[in-house]
Amino acid sequence: MPLQVTLVSAEEAVWPGEATLVVAKTVIGEIGFMAGHTPMLAILAEGQVRITPPEGPKIIANAQDGFISVENDVVTIVAGEAALVA
Repeated sequence: MPLQVTLVSAEEAVWPGEATLVVAKTVIGEIGFMAGHTPMLAILAEGQVRITPPEGPKIIANAQDGFISVENDVVTIVAGEAALVA
């Protein structure tokens, strides 16, 4: 079962969809999430968020100032600023 991912900035929804892998930079380092990951909440650091959908190209966004939450295969990334790069 894929992850349900939502990436939002303070101003808009940047990307919603399904993914097999999400990698983000936190204040303690880079972390990756796959289905079945234990619940966690982390502070987002400035850097790239890389999302691998089940099909198609990777989604890459720059994000900063926010948090990332993972629970029950739902990944929510809330950033003060976020924009798609690719």
